[in-house]
Amino acid sequence: MRRFGLTLIMSTAALCLLLACSSSPKTSDPTSKKALSGTDESIFLGDTIEKNYDPNVIMKRGEAFFEKEEYAEAIVEYLHFLDLHRNHMLASYAAFRVGESHMKRAKGVERDPEPVQKAIDSFERLRRDYPGSRYDGQAVEKIDECHDLLAQMHLFVGRFYYRRESYLAAAHRFEQIMKIYPDKSVAPDALYFLALSYHDLGADDWASEKLTLLAEKYPNSAHSSEGAKLLAKINKSQPSVLVAKKPDAPAAGPPPSSAGASSAGESQHSAPPGGVTPQVANGLMRLPSATGMGQGFVTCRLGAWC
Repeated sequence: MRRFGLTLIMSTAALCLLLACSSSPKTSDPTSKKALSGTDESIFLGDTIEKNYDPNVIMKRGEAFFEKEEYAEAIVEYLHFLDLHRNHMLASYAAFRVGESHMKRAKGVERDPEPVQKAIDSFERLRRDYPGSRYDGQAVEKIDECHDLLAQMHLFVGRFYYRRESYLAAAHRFEQIMKIYPDKSVAPDALYFLALSYHDLGADDWASEKLTLLAEKYPNSAHSSEGAKLLAKINKSQPSVLVAKKPDAPAAGPPPSSAGASSAGESQHSAPPGGVTPQVANGLMRLPSATGMGQGFVTCRLGAWC
């Protein structure tokens, strides 16, 4: 009985030990890595010469980083591919992916435009280095999209300056849009806010010119009605331009006496309005200075003599 009890105790202890071992959590292998979208994870393990020079491995790494939205790392891999395998059949694709990665790094019109400009440079380099490639047409479309983004960025910055009443800085941004991107969708908005900036700066002549151009070139724009109202307001507030009146022809009268005639045969001239008489010497007519004109002449609204 004593031997049977000892055997039962030992069996029970062994059973408890077995259950405890089976219920303990399994530890994961610290060296294991999760595969990236079906990509062979071995391309990220180790740092051998073969992996640094193999075009397929480099391209797979670039694609894996692109899928993970790690675009800076993807650009490094694509450029590494181009440095080593510029004549490879996938070289034009790698060049196109560089431009796409730069575009993906752009965070919106309110952020730094540097990634967009780098994308333009990359797509233009693709067209220059691989003319006629299958990605040439897509590169042209991407370049156009990038210029749209840059135009929107200029408009965003210009309106920001305008809201802060920095009208000169705002006008500079809007002028850049009209100079570089006159055919983009933001051009009507830029032209309207350029006129507003000029108006707030007190340059109503320039504002009127831009508003007239807005009505002629973009009659269906979102700001056409506001622009027409502002143009009417400016024209109503501006004084009319004075135009010099042509002097009347002298009335016919008796011929001048020989005593009053000049020995050189100079003919007499009728005096213009205002009592200002031009002086004639050596056969040349001398007009009086602006100061000497007195009330005979008035200044126009542009500061020039009429």
